[in-house]
Amino acid sequence: MDAPAALYQSSLSSLKLRARGKVRDIYDIDDQHMLIVTTDRLSAFDVILPDPIPGKGRVLTSVSNFWFAKMRHVMPNHIVDIPLQQVVPDAADRAQVEGRAIVVKLLKPLPVEAIVRGYLIGSGWKDYQKTGAVCGIQLPKGLQQAQQLPEPIYTPSTKAAMDQHDENVSFAATVALLGQNMAEQVRDASLRLYQEAAAYALGRGIIIADTKFEFGTDDNGVLHLIDEVLTPDSSRFWPADEYRVGISPPSFDKQYVRDYLETLDWDKKAPGPSLPAEVAQYCAAKYREAEIRLTQG
Repeated sequence: MDAPAALYQSSLSSLKLRARGKVRDIYDIDDQHMLIVTTDRLSAFDVILPDPIPGKGRVLTSVSNFWFAKMRHVMPNHIVDIPLQQVVPDAADRAQVEGRAIVVKLLKPLPVEAIVRGYLIGSGWKDYQKTGAVCGIQLPKGLQQAQQLPEPIYTPSTKAAMDQHDENVSFAATVALLGQNMAEQVRDASLRLYQEAAAYALGRGIIIADTKFEFGTDDNGVLHLIDEVLTPDSSRFWPADEYRVGISPPSFDKQYVRDYLETLDWDKKAPGPSLPAEVAQYCAAKYREAEIRLTQG
């Protein structure tokens, strides 16, 4: 059986489009629910690339759903147990988004991205080399690239508009945005989610170097986990058996695409460059491998 075609952009006739994000298309169902469709679009350096990664949206949906279920004991999430057939009765529409669509509660998203870093890599490593700190959090001297931090750190950022770059902010800035109690809830939940997930993933041969969570609140102010969770798009996944301190490890995420893009003469502004087929296919294979390791067996 042939693999389903890549989906760069969904087009559902039976529901009203609410918004398109970098990767997700969101449709209104009613005043309490939305349909989130995870496409095969890929964003890198906050720019949506013109080529899809085949099957990526299905992998992200599968991995997110796995973690949403696994982390239910930590906090509620936005998933609602309503079958796709009920909200998308049209068979052609449904075929387009099967396996990549979820029905969720309509919640109020918080204006911060909750980032947890367990290892010194990426922009954190660059920051540390310049300042001895990551996002203003002072770290011990003499740490090496990709080294595990003494304990995970919480480094929130703002949620930027499309085609804009997120900006790291202090915890105090999140208190100003959310209030002391909610800011603390977000920080504490993020650290707990990361620590539990990292321990589980390590048993499956994957190091979660860092990740990003998003949260929303219901009408009663109850915090929920939303968007995607602990996927190769929102996290940096490394194979544990190839991990070495002092080098940037190979990864199961879009770092492979980022590394390719860094070799180009591109200013990291839209429009993004096209990807060679072999880069897209390799990236798709790494996403699938991460899904299998985490969710099967």
